[in-house]
Amino acid sequence: MKTSEVPQDDANMMQGKTREPVYSLDEDGNYTTVQSVGWEPKNEIMKEVWEVVNEKAEKARQEVISGNVSPIAYYLEKNIMDVKLLARYMGIWSFRVKRHLKPKHFNKLSENMLKKYAGVFNITTKQLLDIESLKNVDND
Repeated sequence: MKTSEVPQDDANMMQGKTREPVYSLDEDGNYTTVQSVGWEPKNEIMKEVWEVVNEKAEKARQEVISGNVSPIAYYLEKNIMDVKLLARYMGIWSFRVKRHLKPKHFNKLSENMLKKYAGVFNITTKQLLDIESLKNVDND
């Protein structure tokens, strides 16, 4: 594709903050990179992917509110992580993270472990523990 043909279909997915390099051919036939704000097919797929992520986060949020799982389950989905990845960030075994997904084990976590989880999720310990605030979350 020629430099002048690089798509610039801005769907405001990242509110114009992000551009990605796309390889193209310049006037001399040499490969070069051009910054693109996106193109329609990719933007549509990204919208669908984010809908799935938000649906999973909403389901986890409802499970937390119902008392079936710990808040870790919500933040796990919200941060697009799985148990194995979270365990690696935490520096603990996966089976321990799985245990911490259960409210009875989560409620026994030390302040240090809660701080560690909060740090991984880039939230405060108070936010991690505040299940009431999850009742008012809007997952758009």
